[in-house]
Amino acid sequence: MGCLMHWLVNTVVLMVVAGFFTGFTLDGFGAALLAAALLGVANAIVRPILVALTLPITLLTLGIFLFVINGFILMVIASIMGDSFVISGFGMAFLAAVVISILNVMINWLIVEPMRERS
Repeated sequence: MGCLMHWLVNTVVLMVVAGFFTGFTLDGFGAALLAAALLGVANAIVRPILVALTLPITLLTLGIFLFVINGFILMVIASIMGDSFVISGFGMAFLAAVVISILNVMINWLIVEPMRERS
């Protein structure tokens, strides 16, 4: 249930970001589902390796470099998905990574955690 909920939250968050920023485009709900699935796999496999390799710079920037890593991962996913997921540049990917992180925290805190406590 946890993975499915996280996948759905990421799908919704990606759709919201695509609705707010013109440089971040998704070709519908199916593309958002696929992008969220790829994002989940990348966050589980690739992100820990990148975080470990960049730990000194992450510590020096007090964690802000993690948004660079997240932006890079978003750019890679967009390049894999082709025209169904387009990010205009790294600046947009960085901004999207920040917004995605904030929205994920808010949704998990306001919606997901209260749902888990009820069950």
